[in-house]
Amino acid sequence: MQRVCFLLKVRADRLAEYRRRHEAVWPEMLDALSAAGWHNYSLFLREDGLLVGYLETEDFSAAQRAMAATEVNARWQAEMAGFFESLDGARPDEAMTPLTEVFHLA
Repeated sequence: MQRVCFLLKVRADRLAEYRRRHEAVWPEMLDALSAAGWHNYSLFLREDGLLVGYLETEDFSAAQRAMAATEVNARWQAEMAGFFESLDGARPDEAMTPLTEVFHLA
């Protein structure tokens, strides 16, 4: 199982709305994530907008491709794109570059 951690930056003026949106993630989005192999998925948000994501999956690239093939992901990413800084034209899910793990205590 791969452990994946990534960082994104939420715009300061959109923090409250970003939190609200994640209190009610669409059920079809949750189902799609699970079906695509996203497990133990968490998002952590710092007050300055730093977003830390963590998930476990058998194959992150395959999990990303599976989500990219869903209609619900296209809708979700379109709605979420305006919340983030520095995407350089990418969708938020395309900007999730995994960090390199340097230590793990099992």
